[in-house]
Amino acid sequence: MKYEVEYLDRETLQALQLERLRKIAAHAYARVPHYREVFEDLGAQPEDLKSLHDLTGIPVTDKETLRQHYPYGMFAVPMAEIKEIHASSGTTGKPTVVAYTHTDLQVWSEVMARSLACCGVTDEDVIQNAYGYGLFTGGLGVHYGALELGAAIVPISAGGTRRQLQLMQDFATTVITCTPSYSIYMAEEARSLGLDPRRSSLRLGILGAEPWSEGMRREIEAAWEMKAYNIYGLSEIIGPGVAQECTGQCGMHLWADHFLPEVVDPETLKPVEEGEDGMLVITTLSKQATPFLRYATKDIVSITHEPCPACGRTSPRISRVKGRTDDMLIIRGVNIFPSQIEGVLTEIEGTEPHYQILVKREGALDSIDVQVEVDERYFSDEIRQLEALERRIRNEIGNVLGIGVGVKLVEPRTIARSEGKAKRVVDTRDM
Repeated sequence: MKYEVEYLDRETLQALQLERLRKIAAHAYARVPHYREVFEDLGAQPEDLKSLHDLTGIPVTDKETLRQHYPYGMFAVPMAEIKEIHASSGTTGKPTVVAYTHTDLQVWSEVMARSLACCGVTDEDVIQNAYGYGLFTGGLGVHYGALELGAAIVPISAGGTRRQLQLMQDFATTVITCTPSYSIYMAEEARSLGLDPRRSSLRLGILGAEPWSEGMRREIEAAWEMKAYNIYGLSEIIGPGVAQECTGQCGMHLWADHFLPEVVDPETLKPVEEGEDGMLVITTLSKQATPFLRYATKDIVSITHEPCPACGRTSPRISRVKGRTDDMLIIRGVNIFPSQIEGVLTEIEGTEPHYQILVKREGALDSIDVQVEVDERYFSDEIRQLEALERRIRNEIGNVLGIGVGVKLVEPRTIARSEGKAKRVVDTRDM
C-alpha cells in the first residue's frame, strides 16, 4: 500500500498544511472557548494565519490545559458526533481526555495503516497486538490500522506472557506490536520455558510507547532474529500513528499532512535549527473532535526535512525520542535523561537490558545510583571481575553524564519486569 501524499515536494506539502491549518484554527476558534480566548488575548483571528510561521505566535497547549478543562471543555463538536473517548491514566492529576468523531477514526485508521505499511507490513501478515486495549490508545490504534491495511489482527492486548508465546506459535504470528521492554521480557520468558525466540515466526516488531535506545534495538533484534521498528504517537494528537520508521531505520516519518511539527527550545519555545534537539510541538491539522494548536508533547527529538535516503519519502523525519522534558532529572545542575544511561549500558558486554535509576537526597546534595542486571556468570567468577565491570560501568556513565554515579550490579531477573511501560526511575527525594 502506497500513499502519494508521503512523497509530496515540500512546497506542495506546506501549501496543504497551511490550507488545513487555517480551517482547523477557525474550527477551534468557533467551537472551543479556550482557543477563542487565546485568539482574543492576542487580538487576532484565525484568518490572520497567512503562513505556517504565523502559528508560532500562538501559546502552546499542554496537559495542564486539558486538565483545566476536564472532562469535555476542549471538545469542538456536539456529543452526538463523538464516537470514542480516551483518557490518560491520570497519575499526576486529572486524566487528559481526548475524543474522536467518525471522521477522526477514519483518519486514525489511515495514518496507522500508513505506519504499518511504511515498515513493510502487508495484508498477508498476522499481527499480534500486545498493546493494551482500553482508555490507552495503543491497542485500538494498531487494531484500526491493521483492519484498514487488511492484515489479520490477533487482539490479545498486554499481559498474559505465556499465552502470548503460545498463540505466537499456534498462529504463526509474523508481526508483534508492544513496548520495547515487554518484547525483551517475552524473549526472557520464552527462554525460561525452553523455547528459542530466534526460531519464532516473527519477522518484525513495531515497538513504542516508551523511549528506547539503538542498543536496545540491537538486543531485541538479536533476541528474536527480527527487525525492530520505532513507532511514535500520543493520545492527545491521535494515538499511535503520528510517525513511523521505514525499513531504512533512519528516523520516523511524521505524517505531516495531518500533524504539523515544530521542534523548539523547551525553555524559550523558540525554534531550534534543523537537526538540533528540542521539544516536539504538534498542531493537529484534521482532528475534528479535539483539535489542538501547538500541543507541547514534552518529547525531545530532532527533525529533518531531507528526503529519506532509504525509501524516498519526503515527509519530515523525527529522531527517536531522546527523553522527555518532564522525565528529565536535574542532578547537581546537570540535566540527565534515563535514555543516556541506557545508551551506555547497551554498549557494555555482560550487562542485561534491565536497569533502574534510584534518585536520592543526602543532606543538601542529590545523587543517583544505577542498579544494573548483569550476566549470571559474573556472579560465579572471581570477585575482581565483578568489581572491574562495576568500575567500567560507573566510569562510562560518569563520562557521558558529566557527574559521578553509584552503580550496583544485581543478578538476572532481580529488577521487576513490566508487561507495559518499564519503570526506569525511582525518585525518593519527595518521599
